[in-house]
Order: sequence, then structure tokens, then C-alpha cells
Amino acid sequence: MLDLRPVSFLIGLLLVALGLAMLVPLIVDLASNDSHWTAFAASSILTVVVGSALVLSCMNGVGDGLTIRQTFILTISVFSVLPVFGALPFLFGATGARFVDAFFEAMSGLTTTGATVLTGLDDLPAGLLLWRGLLQWIGGIGIIIVAMAFLPLLRVGGMQLFRSDSYDSLGTILPRVAEITRSISLIYLALSVACFLTYSMVGLSWLDSAVHAMTTIATGGFANYDDSFAGLGAGAEYVGAGFMIVSALPFIRYVQLVNGSATPILMDSQIRSFFIFCAMVVGTLGIWQFGVNGESGEESFRRSLFNGISILTGTGFVSDNFAVWGSFPVTLFFLIGLVGGCAGSTSCAIKIFRFQLLIASIKAQVKRIHSPHGIFTPRYEGNKVPEDVISSVMAFFVMFLTTLSVVAILLAFTGLDAMASISGAAAALANIGPGLGDPIGPTGNYSSLSDSAKWLLAGAMLIGRLELMAVFAIISGQFWKG
Repeated sequence: MLDLRPVSFLIGLLLVALGLAMLVPLIVDLASNDSHWTAFAASSILTVVVGSALVLSCMNGVGDGLTIRQTFILTISVFSVLPVFGALPFLFGATGARFVDAFFEAMSGLTTTGATVLTGLDDLPAGLLLWRGLLQWIGGIGIIIVAMAFLPLLRVGGMQLFRSDSYDSLGTILPRVAEITRSISLIYLALSVACFLTYSMVGLSWLDSAVHAMTTIATGGFANYDDSFAGLGAGAEYVGAGFMIVSALPFIRYVQLVNGSATPILMDSQIRSFFIFCAMVVGTLGIWQFGVNGESGEESFRRSLFNGISILTGTGFVSDNFAVWGSFPVTLFFLIGLVGGCAGSTSCAIKIFRFQLLIASIKAQVKRIHSPHGIFTPRYEGNKVPEDVISSVMAFFVMFLTTLSVVAILLAFTGLDAMASISGAAAALANIGPGLGDPIGPTGNYSSLSDSAKWLLAGAMLIGRLELMAVFAIISGQFWKG
């Protein structure tokens, strides 16, 4: 029989930490003489009590490690249970949100999607704006740890390519998580502080600097204003673009860099490909703006840079209504949103390395067609790629496109038009945030959607953030028979 006590124990610890994190916006509201602090007080107490109860009742079942099934369940439970409690400040507080809206907002935050159902952000209490930023900041560090510690061991979507030989046993997964958490958390915190200070230097208030620093480093996209970055100024856009790129790179490379080794970050083919793709996207948008729309100069370049990088990295900030730029930029934005950044970053979507492996596999297959008797093996960074990695990547692509199609069809059944259905499915599954068309385009939000559409999109955010295969594995009958 599957023992869920170790999983429940860890979930309990995370709930306690989440409840304690609610004290930060509580203090901010108290300092601002805002009565909204009571919502955080009630939410914090409830979350800490439930988390403590899980810890105390399950601590006798904690061993030295987790089985593979326990690891799957823990990975999914983190992003399923925490949004329920992360939703409490929205449910109890100034937004007056119903549970479906509060849960949607919390799920969007913790999965760093950035889709929002809240309107009137400009007038929300400071504590609630800070809580939205904290949710994405917590989700950002959480997904890095999941991506580097859990997904390679679970052999999800080709992530086993990044599996360390030092951690071959599932029995050592908890020490692995602890080590990765310590190393990466310091880098994550340092980048967040640097981003905060840089935003402050270009004129943002402490609240805007803090929230946008957290949501930029997490590539989440929650902003403090209904019009996102449109009114924050040119300096903020350049700062945002720079730190979005930084956050889309593998954080393990920063750890190696801090430890005195610059070679890995300089020689990483995934990083090189990502920078090349960024240049292509920004250059293409700039050429379109100049050649077709007749726009030129610094502002045109800045808008192409900021919005292109934002969608490519899955952050979802917008500084302009790119839906009116023309059909080509809109199509380009849709496609690049599915690409994402590097594995082991806070970025989302399919990831650069999977496209590299796909291209390598296609090249090998074409060579086999030309030379049937030759032996051609796909390579990644000069090394032969194991067949199971190629199979996992191919399965990921198939499942991603299949899931995208199913979610889009189901959204159409809720009454959305074709553009909103397809782009909404992509925005949720790839954790991008804004969709295309009305009402979920770059200048809209998800508030007017039906409850069924919101639940569906919240589920798609979870599936996409956990790289699809982990979620589909746990709902299969074979998983529970093992």
C-alpha cells in the first residue's frame, strides 16, 4: 500500500512556510493603516494550523527518501494544494473574489503563468499586490527545484538529460533537494535584490520595484497595474527585458559561475541557442515595425525588445497592445510563446533544449534516408543522446500538442471564439499569461470567462508547469497498480 505520510509531511512544511509568508503583506497593510491585514491574519492562521497538523500527524512516517510514486505525488501535490491556501487572501480580502477566481489567481501565481481575473489592480491594497508578487516569487524558486531535482529523476520529457551521476538513487532525493535549494536559493535571492535595486534606480516606487522584481525574476508577469508595464517608463522596460533574459537561463550555471567556473555558462549550447533566438525575434519584430508599420527609433526598438522577450520567456508583461501591430507579429507572438527559455530556469513552455534535440533527431533521420547503411546518432553538446531521451522528448511534443488541442476544443465549448480558445489554451499550458483576441488579449484579462473555462485553464496551468508527463503519469491506472 502506498504510504502518503512522507508526502503529507513535506506538504505540511510547505503550508507552514506559505502561512508564515503571509505575514509579510500583513505587516505592509498594518504599516499602511489598511484594514485588509485581517484577511492575511485569518489566512495565515488557517494555513499554519492545517500545515502543522499534517506535520505532526505524519512525522512518524518520514524515512530517508521517497519512492518514485511518492515523488510523483509530491511534485503534483505541491502545485495542487498550495494554490488552495494561497487563494485565501483573495477570498477573504478586498477583491471579494469567489473561490473559483481566487483559486485561478493563486494557481496562476504559483505556476508563474501571470493570467489574472482581477480588475482594478491600481486600487488594490499594497499587501494584496505584494502577495501576488510573493506567490509568483515562491512559484519561481519552486519550479527551479522541481526541474533540477525531481523531473530528471522522474525521466519527464527528456529532463533525464540533466540528471547528475552523483544522485542516481531515489533514496537520496531529499538530500539532493536540500543541496540544490541552498545553492540556487541564494542566487535567486541575489538576482531578486539586484532587480529590485535596478527598478528603484529608474524611478519605480518601493512597492512597484519589489513586486515587479519578484515577478520578473520568476518570469511570472503579475503587474501592479491593469495596463501592466505601459505606464512605468522606458527605463523599467529595459530593466525588465534584461532580467527576464537572465531569469530564462539555467540557474545551475549561475551556481557554477559563483563557484569560480565560467566555462559551463559560456559553452552551454542551450544558452547560445536561446540568445540567438532572442536576437532573431527582436530583430524580426523591429524590421516589421519599421518596414510595414513605418515606426522607427528607440521607442519602436524598446517595444519590440520588451514585448518579444516577455512573451518568449513566458513572463507575460506587456507595454503595448501588440494585437494591433499586424497579423504577422500576432502569429509570431503565438509561436514564440510555445518555445520558452532554458531548462532549469524559471521560464516555461516547451524549452529550447527540446527543440535542439528535435532538430538533432530530424537531422539524424534525414541522414539515414540518404545513407540507409550508415549509423547516425543524434548528439547534444557533442555527446550521443540516449534513445530513451529522444523517445521522451518526442512523447512530450506529441502530448503537448494533443493537450493543447483538447484544451482549445473544450474552451470553445464554453463559448469562446476560435482565437481566444486556441491562444487561451496555449497561454495556460505554456504558462505565458496573456492570450490573443477578446477578452484575454494583451489589454484584457480572464475575469469575464465562465467558471468552467477558468477551472479548465487552471488545470492546464498545472499540467503545463509540471511538464505534462508527470501529471498524466499519476492519473493512469498503471501508476496506482505499481
